[in-house]
Amino acid sequence: MAGCAKRCKQGLVKFALSLHKLVTGTLIKDKADDDLEMTMVCHRPEGLDQLEAQTNFSKRELQVLYRGFKNECPSGIVNEETFKQIYSQFFPHGDASTYAHYLFNAFDAAHTGSIKFEDFVTALSILLRGTVTEKLQWTFNLYDINRDGYINKEEMTDIVRAIYDMMGKYTYPVLKTDAPRQHVDAFFQKMDKNRDGVVTLDEFILSCQEDENIMRSLQLFENVI
Repeated sequence: MAGCAKRCKQGLVKFALSLHKLVTGTLIKDKADDDLEMTMVCHRPEGLDQLEAQTNFSKRELQVLYRGFKNECPSGIVNEETFKQIYSQFFPHGDASTYAHYLFNAFDAAHTGSIKFEDFVTALSILLRGTVTEKLQWTFNLYDINRDGYINKEEMTDIVRAIYDMMGKYTYPVLKTDAPRQHVDAFFQKMDKNRDGVVTLDEFILSCQEDENIMRSLQLFENVI
């Protein structure tokens, strides 16, 4: 088990690097990446053609992501602890554990306590190449911690505070302790259209699409994924 956990961690590091290449548009074949990018994988995921049809990734991109995610760990499953360890590497000056917990739950749409390759690639397809509405709906689900179909102030405060903690004091050196609450109050002032204390999906999407400032603020959250 220890060996598999180590291989899972190594594989997810490669996965993260592959994801970075997708985001920055540098996922191209070159001499240096030949071994990693072009070697045939030992165990291709079943339904690769189906995943290509269901996502916005090409078959080649799916293969690259698959190698980084699964080739180093035959189990093909990532638990929350491993997810937190990998995610924390990208935010060394902050505490990413709480945000990683919320993000893990958002990826684990089936509530199984683990994430498969299919879970990852489906979510990434939305986050990287989905429509504005699809991205906002995914973000709404991230904030809707108890999954009751509404976002209340406590849920949004928990998420925003987790993001501030993750970015760390070097990014936000003069933040006051009440900064997350002030951020949330500003959101609710614009989003809670009927002033009932909660934000629905429709209110969330409509408010974000109407207000450029909110869209720019949400971009901060998208950039940490």
